[in-house]
Amino acid sequence: MMEPNYSTDHPIFTQARYASFWERFGAAFLDGLMLGILQFIMRFFVEENVNTVLNFLVGWLYYAVMESGPNQATLGKKALGLKVTNMNGGPITFGQATGRYFGKILSAIILLIGYLMMLWDNKKQTLHDKLAGTLVVKA
Repeated sequence: MMEPNYSTDHPIFTQARYASFWERFGAAFLDGLMLGILQFIMRFFVEENVNTVLNFLVGWLYYAVMESGPNQATLGKKALGLKVTNMNGGPITFGQATGRYFGKILSAIILLIGYLMMLWDNKKQTLHDKLAGTLVVKA
């Protein structure tokens, strides 16, 4: 009987390279800087009460659309070579990206513990990653 010929040229499984705390911090800093400049400019053109709602919507849509889009990354993540994936390494949905955004608010409310969780997590997941079923990996 003839043995099947399996090629070993390509690895069957590749380990994800999870983004470090400082890589994620750098990406968040860049995103915050860009959004901050945009929000600063918007305040000159929009009434204060409308501006508050608009800032919230712009922030949510920026993160949700960019992270669930074809690049799977915000501009800050893209600049640092990072992307957001589901637990299988695939793209995330708009719903997952929305969950991540609101999870970040929760992470901040609890004294930033939600962000620091990644320091002792094997997959470097924050609270909002765990809530949304996502990973941040090197692209």
